[in-house]
Amino acid sequence: MGESRERVTRADVAKLAGVSETIVSYVINNNRYVARDKRKRVEEAVKELNYRPNNMARALKGKQSNQLLFIADHITNEYFSSIVSEMDKYAYDSGYLISLCANRNSSEFISQVISRQYDGIIISSASFPAEYVEQFSQAGIPVVVYKRIRYHQFSGNVAMLGTGLYEGARKAVRHLISRGCRNIVYADRISARGHVSPPDDLRFGGFVDEMEANGFLVGKENIVCGCHNQEELEEEIKRRLRMGSQVDGIFGRNDMIACIAMTAAGQIGLRIPEDIKVIGFDDSSISRFCSPKLSTISLKQKEIAKATVEMITRMVGGEHVEDVNFDTTLIERESTAVR
Repeated sequence: MGESRERVTRADVAKLAGVSETIVSYVINNNRYVARDKRKRVEEAVKELNYRPNNMARALKGKQSNQLLFIADHITNEYFSSIVSEMDKYAYDSGYLISLCANRNSSEFISQVISRQYDGIIISSASFPAEYVEQFSQAGIPVVVYKRIRYHQFSGNVAMLGTGLYEGARKAVRHLISRGCRNIVYADRISARGHVSPPDDLRFGGFVDEMEANGFLVGKENIVCGCHNQEELEEEIKRRLRMGSQVDGIFGRNDMIACIAMTAAGQIGLRIPEDIKVIGFDDSSISRFCSPKLSTISLKQKEIAKATVEMITRMVGGEHVEDVNFDTTLIERESTAVR
């Protein structure tokens, strides 16, 4: 049997960093100004000692807020609003209230969140830096991170939840190929700042890997990205479809993107699915009501919501939880039918 180890305390961190316990508290809670050199010494001591604030002790002292925070890229997105609605049911039954907040991607935002002393944080953002996740963990806040990109292993009190984005993207590409598509275009996100999905993005990575696994090289001509608004995306899709190579399949990053692609194709006289087949992602309401109805990839929202709340509440209670992964379901509709 391994030798038991005494729990590292805040006093241990203060001694190693050469500061007072009060300074350690300020750094961990991120709620007071601390000189840069002292902050750095405390952060290094926290890492060296693998110090983890005692969340149970905080609760016993009456400081538990019974509030959870969900941070997402686009809070108006139907997927996020639906999953938060599901989570709210399970959270409320467990004695928690849950709030939805847009990611602002700044150190000031992180400080504001930490100062409000949420019991747990859930993050679903492709652009949320790993260092910010670590700051939440070092502040003693349990974190559940939805896998949107290929993350490195986190230290501290952080658990990962895979919603199935990578395998779902591969499933979408396989479906298009099974329907005879050979020249498939990936339609990326709309971004006001012109951001594009990086190589470690799970949806984009799934597209590239499945294409290459089937012997199709992926180049710039297979990707529509960097569009600032819907109109720009529509025009870029039309430009791409008019090019010499005959596009016969489009995989939209989400259902809205896919529906814009279908509209663009129709405007230049292409028929869906006779001339070009289109598939989306998320199984949002637009996929069922657009014409033709859109094939898509469905996520297990209720199961994901339940698992998220179970994971975060157990972590608040001081338990270690394992990562959880979910599969997706292919929903075949008219946009990829064989005719």
